[in-house]
Amino acid sequence: MKSNTPTIILANGAFPKSQKLLDLLDSSQQIICCDGAVNKLIKSGREPHIIIGDLDSVEANHKDRYQNILVQINDQNTNDLSKAINWCLAQNIKDVIILGATGEREDHTIGNIGLLTEYHKKINVRILTDNGVFIPISKSTIFKSKVGQQVSIFSMSPQLQISSVGLKYPLQKLALKSWWMGTLNEAISDEFRIEFEGESQLVVFILSLSPNSSVIS
Repeated sequence: MKSNTPTIILANGAFPKSQKLLDLLDSSQQIICCDGAVNKLIKSGREPHIIIGDLDSVEANHKDRYQNILVQINDQNTNDLSKAINWCLAQNIKDVIILGATGEREDHTIGNIGLLTEYHKKINVRILTDNGVFIPISKSTIFKSKVGQQVSIFSMSPQLQISSVGLKYPLQKLALKSWWMGTLNEAISDEFRIEFEGESQLVVFILSLSPNSSVIS
């Protein structure tokens, strides 16, 4: 395995298409497949390191071939992505990028994005798609950016008053009572800030193909 690269969790949504995400897959120290996602990974010519889930979607020939790396968890109170995160926690893995968490089924997409704030309490995690990156935060945060970069903010706390600096349409103690209210904003400098009092749960989507989109503080 390669060192100094994040662990990848591949969910069973749309398989990555952009070259940057495919390169990220190829450079990862470890690829954890959520159940049937392994079928797509193998079809792409890549190999899994761990396969986690209730395994009801894994093709039979793959179950035989990869029986030594199967982690079967039949708990129906958690989804396969949560099972993979919990496995990472048990292995003391600190940094995770989730791919394949969006696309194909909109209900899975919404659920996976919403669960980011739960994972964020336990592990450094973000969802990358072919279009951008979802980053969960729980306190006022500064983000690296560039002029013209598209930004959307989703609040899990509809009464939370949120302000911003460095966005084209500033938020001034605005409560995002519906998910659409913080969408389609735009960065006007090389960084922007999301500010609110105390701790709460937000997800920030940055439209960028860079896998290195991140927070400053």
